[in-house]
Amino acid sequence: MNFYRKIIQTSLFKITSLNSFSVALKIGIGLITSKILAIFVGPNGMALVGNLRNFLTSLETISTLGFQNGIVKYTAENEQSKAELHKIITTVFITMLCVAVLLSTILFLTADYWNYKIFGSNTEYLLVFKVLALVLPGYGLSIFFIAVINGLGKFKKVIWINIIGNIIGLLTSIFLILQFKTIGALMSIVIAPALLFLITFYLVQKEIQFLQIIKLHLFDFKILKNLSSYSLMALVSSVFGPFVFLAIRNHIIQNLGIDQAGYWETMTRISTYYLMFVSTILSVYFLPKLAKAENNLETKKVFLQYYKFILPVFVVGLTILYFLRHFIVQLLFTKDFLPVTDLFFWQLLGDVFKVCSLILGYQFFAKKKTSAFILTELFSLAILFFFSLYFIKMYGIEGVVMGYALDNFIYFILLLFYFRSVFNKF
Repeated sequence: MNFYRKIIQTSLFKITSLNSFSVALKIGIGLITSKILAIFVGPNGMALVGNLRNFLTSLETISTLGFQNGIVKYTAENEQSKAELHKIITTVFITMLCVAVLLSTILFLTADYWNYKIFGSNTEYLLVFKVLALVLPGYGLSIFFIAVINGLGKFKKVIWINIIGNIIGLLTSIFLILQFKTIGALMSIVIAPALLFLITFYLVQKEIQFLQIIKLHLFDFKILKNLSSYSLMALVSSVFGPFVFLAIRNHIIQNLGIDQAGYWETMTRISTYYLMFVSTILSVYFLPKLAKAENNLETKKVFLQYYKFILPVFVVGLTILYFLRHFIVQLLFTKDFLPVTDLFFWQLLGDVFKVCSLILGYQFFAKKKTSAFILTELFSLAILFFFSLYFIKMYGIEGVVMGYALDNFIYFILLLFYFRSVFNKF
């Protein structure tokens, strides 16, 4: 009994419990949103939604220069040094604001080009890119505020921001999809994250007097130099990654049809829901811990905590999900989406290997192993792209998830090999 009481009293359990509620809410919201998408836009519209999401992921990373994990690390390390913390906040804020405004201008003027690249010759969706250009600065600043709060160790506030963001996203999606069908779905993806800006600004202002901190004379180019390695790592992952997915999806559309691409996007959407549990815990709890770890022994303890408490729960959850896949697909979507059930096995297997490797991948960010991260990430993306196309040719749409599973398995083995001398055996 005392053993369970000790577990319940740990900070990890408390954070995980609140995070579980946040993810459960996200999944619940996803049930509603996905059902509405399935009814009003179908597999065809789902593929377009996937293309926009991939583009938006890349754009967000470029607008923030990939500083997010670096902000968490340096905020955590300098929490007690107010002078240095103020320099970091000022430098990053001014830089990100200037970049976001510049990108917004470029995106607005080149909206026609991006509309053609993402959606083809259909000019109906041009307005989506115009609106995205106007709200883009809000994206970057929201991510900046969340990273600062995270670095200060305010885990609960970060999770509450996610909860509020999910609710805003739901309400926005329901209204716009019901009113405008496919273009409404696309607009909701663009608008909802921008609405979170005011919430994040309010919460960061409660933690630190943000408006009083920002002073031009505190701007320090040395901080940008320190963050540049994080920028390179994030840009490689969040820019090249989505474009690889975009290329694979366009290949599927051209060779198998847009409905097949919609089925893969549906499977990816389901995967995203349950992976949020792990990714949020990693960024909110484990990344600051890894950043503060001063030696291999402390790092090893963080790793063990992850593999002991997070991984088993994830595997059990996926096992249940696999056996309930037919019910879940019909609940989340419609009977038209039942072919998605054929993709579950390889997708879930790939996600297990992905979760095994995620904590190792975060060590690249925590310890600024820039070159190693870029090389392994590009190698992984190349495997994903070429094996997906190869297996698609042999097995149809199921081949894309087979390529995904193989990629994650190879990536996990590669990371274990890379860190073997540092962490030894658990």
